[in-house]
Amino acid sequence: MLASAPPPVVRRPWYRPNLTQQILIGLVIGIGLGIVAPAWAVRTDVIRDIFLRLIKAMIAPLVFGSVVQGIAGTGDIRKVGRIGGKALLYFEIITTAALAVGLLAVNLLRPGAGIRLDASSLANVPTGKPLTFAETILHTFPSSLFDALARNDVLQIVVFATIFAIGLIATGEAGAPVLAFCSSLTQVMFKFAGLVMLIAPYGVGAAIAVTVGQQGPMVLLSLAKLVLTLYGALVVFIVVVLGSVIHLTRVPLRPFVRAVREPFIIAFATANSEAALPKAFELMERFGVPRSIVAFVLPAGYTFNLDGTTLYLAIASVFVAQASEVVTGIHFGLMQQVPMMLTLMLTSKGVAAVPRASLVVLFAALQSFHLPEQAAVMILGVDALLDMARTSVNVLGNCLASVVVARWEGEFDEAKAHANFGPGTDAS
Repeated sequence: MLASAPPPVVRRPWYRPNLTQQILIGLVIGIGLGIVAPAWAVRTDVIRDIFLRLIKAMIAPLVFGSVVQGIAGTGDIRKVGRIGGKALLYFEIITTAALAVGLLAVNLLRPGAGIRLDASSLANVPTGKPLTFAETILHTFPSSLFDALARNDVLQIVVFATIFAIGLIATGEAGAPVLAFCSSLTQVMFKFAGLVMLIAPYGVGAAIAVTVGQQGPMVLLSLAKLVLTLYGALVVFIVVVLGSVIHLTRVPLRPFVRAVREPFIIAFATANSEAALPKAFELMERFGVPRSIVAFVLPAGYTFNLDGTTLYLAIASVFVAQASEVVTGIHFGLMQQVPMMLTLMLTSKGVAAVPRASLVVLFAALQSFHLPEQAAVMILGVDALLDMARTSVNVLGNCLASVVVARWEGEFDEAKAHANFGPGTDAS
């Protein structure tokens, strides 16, 4: 019998770009508007906020429905614990590598050397404190599901949904209608996400326009070395650390890049991990990761696997020490940096629960190690640019984590990845 010929590849005409291309076009137009007409660019914040509100509106029901369906659908309680243990082990290894890359970059390039302290922006110092280890553990357990849903507290929703799903498995046939409801809820929320993504190019363009319009392109000059150090270190982290993970776990590289590019771009432009979560959910499942793993690993990673934020904290804290060295006369060497990195590794785990999280953790670490906060105030001027980079790497790292755990469990469908994201396919 002759093998049937593969179906012809249908290519979009150039005047009908796919969603990724539309988002990139919106990104470029937003940057141009922010440079040419900053006053008008800032006014597009309404479009940005509408997009972000719609995204946030779907997160709680999507996460709850996906986690319950993914876990209860397997009918295996032991598998839940196994996936959780593997995910947490992977998270710790990768975030430690992120700290090491950040520490190496900031000590080699020394972006804080020669910086003059400026305390003129002390009024903008973020308030609050990071959670202690005990508070972080306590915070993971919700006192009310509805409170967690209202606040979009992803970690608390995941914990409740996991326990709820285990109870659903134990219930047996009586829980079948609830499982069917969660399955239908998940499908509806994916369709909801598809509708919201229709305005993603406008929301992303407005987000970047507001950032450029408010900050101005000249903001890079004063702290260019810090910005370049972070961006360069993140590139090294992606290529060396995440690249090694991709190689060792045999993740198909080109299909993976095609699968994660939309969540990555959305996270970069909006500096908001939540904005990329629904699209990441959908695309990782299409990439061949089972829903039971996507639903657990992605939300959990928002607390325990913040690769970009962890690397940023390593660079920013040592940058402050370098900038204050002339004034204080104290050399903050490697022996002093290692305890600070260990502190950051613990405090950053509660970072998702704190407003202006990474800055709050940074200022708390400086206080603990008696470093002047005035040097950190300068970072506020370029924090929007730094936030875009670290947030997009957070999303990329969590997407890869879901694939790694799926491969580790022997459940990654590589054929599905090539079918949906291989050459000639339209990833949108």
